[in-house]
Amino acid sequence: MKKIILIGSGGAGKSTLARELGKKLQLKVFHLDKLMWKPNWELVTREEQIQIQNELVKNEAWIIDGNYGGTMDIRFQAADTILFLDYPRTLCLYRAIKRTFQYKNKTRPDMREGCHERFDPTFLKWIWRFPKDKRPDLITKLDNLASNKHIVIIKSPQKAREFIQSI
Repeated sequence: MKKIILIGSGGAGKSTLARELGKKLQLKVFHLDKLMWKPNWELVTREEQIQIQNELVKNEAWIIDGNYGGTMDIRFQAADTILFLDYPRTLCLYRAIKRTFQYKNKTRPDMREGCHERFDPTFLKWIWRFPKDKRPDLITKLDNLASNKHIVIIKSPQKAREFIQSI
């Protein structure tokens, strides 16, 4: 495991797990949220997203957390390991709401400075609809990659802790 991506619903804990894995494996961690957003929640262009990710995957070893479905194939092709946090939507929604209050008017550690945490109904709706709107395509992509990538589907925070301990 030298090139690891973490995907999953918002609020699943991708960034937290990425930091823990980075410490344990001594790998550099890249949070896509920190790289894809400019201050005041302005998303970089698609061309910039592609350029940023193409540069990241050139590194010899890394952990990258984040979805960004339009550019996910860049990371899928380069990764040797894909971790999918496949948690219940209620847990992800709870965590996202909790995070909103925890970091209200502040920037989370995995976000670009100037992107203060805020209540975002559109994001919460995206989380709620993730199992229906995003998960089926992700499962299909993972099934297609299973022959040449190490894929781990993690179903709960307890399973994530067990995974970290098993390394």
